Order: sequence, then structure tokens, then C-alpha cells
Amino acid sequence: MTIMRALNAHQAREAIPALCDILCDCVEGGASVGFMQPIETDTARAFWHGVADAVEAGDVVLLAAEQEGKIVGTVQLSLNQPPNQPHRADVKKLLVHRSARGLGLSRLLMTELEKQAVLARKSLLVLDTATGEAAEVIYQKLGWSKAGVVPDYALFPDGRFCDTSIFYKRIENTSTANP
Repeated sequence: MTIMRALNAHQAREAIPALCDILCDCVEGGASVGFMQPIETDTARAFWHGVADAVEAGDVVLLAAEQEGKIVGTVQLSLNQPPNQPHRADVKKLLVHRSARGLGLSRLLMTELEKQAVLARKSLLVLDTATGEAAEVIYQKLGWSKAGVVPDYALFPDGRFCDTSIFYKRIENTSTANP
């Protein structure tokens, strides 16, 4: 059974070892998620401490997917936007441990993320992902629209250039019709 939950700052800090394991696994597997190979555990730990701080500040919603009591997937909803974009949020770091892929966790995480976005009064979500990778297909299947591709936007963890696709999705939220 899979459990989806939003982690508070305390829970996020307690989950840092599991979150580090997921991040390191994804980077070592070649995912372009902002880190280079080899990723050091201290680097991953510092990243997740920053995320926990952002959760505590109310700037980020951190979601976790658990199976048999173990966190195996995560995604973030970044709520902190400029004053002229109160209706928008950014999706960050959809990560699923390679041992848990193929179980629909990305779909479950993104479905829960949309629910959290509605609760936060957001009506437009934006994300970027490596062009041509599995995640791009997942987002399209979940109803996201591709706005375009930026060539050589980032690097894969092994140092090769990576084109990046920008996606967006409007979500039903009548409370933001007139922000």
C-alpha cells in the first residue's frame, strides 16, 4: 500500500536520510535534477536541510510517497512567487527511487501535488524536465502542456548538455479567478 503525505519541517528533517537515498539514487541513475555525479551524501543532506527550512517558512510543500513505511518518492511544490504571480507555483524534483519505479508513484505524487496546489490557492503550475527522458512522457500523460524546449539548458549528471522542456498545467481553482 502506498501512502502519500505532506511532510512538515520536523518530518522533513527526520526523513533526510531516506530523501538523500532517493536523490543520490536518481542522480547516479542519470537524472538531470541539478546535481552532478558522483553526488556526495553531504551535498544531498545540505540540499534537503534547505528544503526542510523552506517547508518551515511556508515556501514549499514537500510530498513523500511511502511504501511499507519507507519513503521511496518525493516531489516539491514551490509556493514562493513574486507579487505579480500569486496564482502560480513551481513543481520541483519529482524523484522516485529506481527500486520503486513502474508502480505509478509519479502519477500519485503529481495528483497529490495538484490537490496541495488547490489548497494553496494556485491555479497554474510550471515545471521543467530533461527533454526526451521518461519524466517528459509522464507529464504529458498527466495532462501537462509543453510550452517549448530550451537547448543546452542544463547538464546531465555525467556532464553532457541537456535540453530542457518547459511544461505548464492549469488546475481548477475558482478561488484564484480574481487574485
